[in-house]
Amino acid sequence: MLLGCIADDFTGGTDLASALVARGIRTVQVIGVPEAGEEVVRSGAEAVVVALKTRTAPVADAVEQSLTALRWLREIGCERYYFKYCSTFDSTPAGNIGPVAEALLDALGMDFTVVCPALPANGRTVRDGRLFVGDVPLDESPMRQHPLTPMDDANVVRLMRRQTHSRVGLVGHGTVGRGPERIRAEFDALRREGIRFAVVDATDDNDLLAIGRACADLPLVTASAGLAVGLAETFRAQPRRLTDGDPHAPVPTGGGRAVIAGSCSAATNAQVEAVRAVYPSFLVDPFAIVRGEDVVTAALRWARPLLGQGPVLLHATQPARNVAAAKSRLPGDIASRIENTLASIARGLVYMGVGRLIVAGGETSGAVVGALGVTGLVIGPEISPGVPWTWTLGTPRPLALALKSGNFGSRDFFLDAWERLP
Repeated sequence: MLLGCIADDFTGGTDLASALVARGIRTVQVIGVPEAGEEVVRSGAEAVVVALKTRTAPVADAVEQSLTALRWLREIGCERYYFKYCSTFDSTPAGNIGPVAEALLDALGMDFTVVCPALPANGRTVRDGRLFVGDVPLDESPMRQHPLTPMDDANVVRLMRRQTHSRVGLVGHGTVGRGPERIRAEFDALRREGIRFAVVDATDDNDLLAIGRACADLPLVTASAGLAVGLAETFRAQPRRLTDGDPHAPVPTGGGRAVIAGSCSAATNAQVEAVRAVYPSFLVDPFAIVRGEDVVTAALRWARPLLGQGPVLLHATQPARNVAAAKSRLPGDIASRIENTLASIARGLVYMGVGRLIVAGGETSGAVVGALGVTGLVIGPEISPGVPWTWTLGTPRPLALALKSGNFGSRDFFLDAWERLP
């Protein structure tokens, strides 16, 4: 087992697993920390991704769950480790990215690692330590209005300094552009200065290749899925370390099709608008949930006669202005209540025969896989960068499941996804 990965949400886990598979690394994703590891070891996987639900958990809980995942990965024989967070680096001022990264370093007895949120394939780049979404700094992008983790600063160095007790430095693009040996020399210089975390600039995949090679001797890296580009090439340079083929699982076929959208990100809002004129749609109203109405039963009753006719859309997605206007009129736990409602709807849809399901939003995806009893995912074909189809493990019958980060995918993602199914 070459690589053990800890992802802070479910869509982030599939994002990283998909990136590894696309570069020839046999990968299995598990949902939470399994009780035993024999099945994963027997699968022949060279990497395993443990998908947690810690991005917005209390800091102490996020740290404890991540350390539990690390212990399990060490027990099944992983040689190296990867803490995966979103390419928008979204977190609260208190964490959880910094505290989890610091705890993992301590547990491994390490004094240094990298912080690399860049994912150029999806328009996330780091320049002079500042994170950009397309051509816009993070704090001027729609992430500034994220309902759970609003980002008011694009400076990754400053963000990490707020969240950790460690010193944080920067490896700028001038150094990265000079190749792996120069990057490694800069790592050594920063370590001598007592710097524990190095934010690394990256604007394209060539930068990620160079950074990955420079990280060849680091037992732990922290990054978005982007750094998988470089690490996979590093593994491939080691003779006889990798094999051919994929972990095996039954490929689901048939069944109804549905989209569950819980994210209120700009990307998911655009995707919902693109299909509302094409798919029958049902709005999950947060005020109806608060009033105690049986929203789940109403949604399933609405969906039942439509499932044999084509995809259906059930969504709580709302434009950011609507979310902001409603916040003061809704209880503080409304986000989790919406997630649980959508998860119950998903479970009911599967019971009624849905076999192919797209879920938009990291928190929503976590709730849905929990409700469905999914214990693992085998990674299938990529729909768009960072979003693959997956085949479920642990469910009574295999399901085709696509877990999409709220910020990922083109406007036509919900229309295009079905074309990528085998």
